[in-house]
Amino acid sequence: MKAAVCRAFGAPLEIEEVHLSEPAKDELRVRLAACAICHSDIFFADGAWGGSLPAVYGHEASGVVDAVGPGVNDFRPGDHVVATLIRSCGHCHYCSRGVPVACETTFPLDENSPLTDSVGKSIEQGMGIGAFAEYIVVDSSQAVVIPNDLPLETASLIACSVLTGWGAVVNTAQVEAGDNVVVIGAGGVGLNTIQGARLSDAAEIIAIDLNKSKFEAALRFGATSVLDAGMPDLAAMVRKRTQGRGADYAFVTVGAKSAFDQSYDLIGPTGTVVLVGMPASGVMSEIDPGTMASKQQRILGSKMGSVTIERDIPRLASLYQQGKLELDSMVSGRYPLEQINAAMDSVRRGEALRNLVVF
Repeated sequence: MKAAVCRAFGAPLEIEEVHLSEPAKDELRVRLAACAICHSDIFFADGAWGGSLPAVYGHEASGVVDAVGPGVNDFRPGDHVVATLIRSCGHCHYCSRGVPVACETTFPLDENSPLTDSVGKSIEQGMGIGAFAEYIVVDSSQAVVIPNDLPLETASLIACSVLTGWGAVVNTAQVEAGDNVVVIGAGGVGLNTIQGARLSDAAEIIAIDLNKSKFEAALRFGATSVLDAGMPDLAAMVRKRTQGRGADYAFVTVGAKSAFDQSYDLIGPTGTVVLVGMPASGVMSEIDPGTMASKQQRILGSKMGSVTIERDIPRLASLYQQGKLELDSMVSGRYPLEQINAAMDSVRRGEALRNLVVF
């Protein structure tokens, strides 16, 4: 099969013929329909988080089950699925507490990648899925069956940007009706954070971004107002829109130090900063602990929206089918695998909401 292989950090991905092993016990092979490009893929490919090379990245995917390994009873060839990076055992300390995104079990796929190159050398399965490829082999816990009438290309967005943004609001923060929300970053994850806040009946939903070209999309997805992140009086403008108090929740959906640093000034007493975006390794942000303590403020980390995929993916699919969740207009471009570098460059330049690699 063909895959886009990263052989040097910061260099263009190389389209190669690679070998994918057969699904083993509790594993699936999925023929991919689409894989969206997330900034996490770019961070990995550019070397911001280190890791082993060669590697195949890509983790926001959908497709059709092609084969199942022994012990797989909940999937059949022909099933349409969303495939994620969330691999969970269901019984470890964290899984038993309802936090599968923190699963501590080591899986066979963690120790032995199913990918090898043309000379038999192992290729890292990036983020435990390696979806910049025509097929993937994943643990059955990483996939969820979706309705056959849900467009597969659209469904790929659910696997990361929708789960992460919507889940940060609904699961991590548990925003309630009437809360005032700030969302820093109006990219793919940010837009889904915005519509998560809209679906939670937040009162004010203030989208903040440096790129004014994203303001229209932010308003379309549910923002009540938009602000330029470079404004010198940004905190004052947020307070003006929140009865002088500041936001109840500030979601940081981009991995920029400046975004983390400014978020603490945007919340009011008892407010919460929710860290959703992932910066490069080593990026640090300072807080004033005395202010946070005296104002009873909080900081929450949100990995993949604190989701349980068996519960949340069907819920999101249903919201889309009911016309309550917007997905289609999030797609900026569709590219064949051979043009993946152009698709990634478009994302790097901030031009795209979500670009898809389609197969």
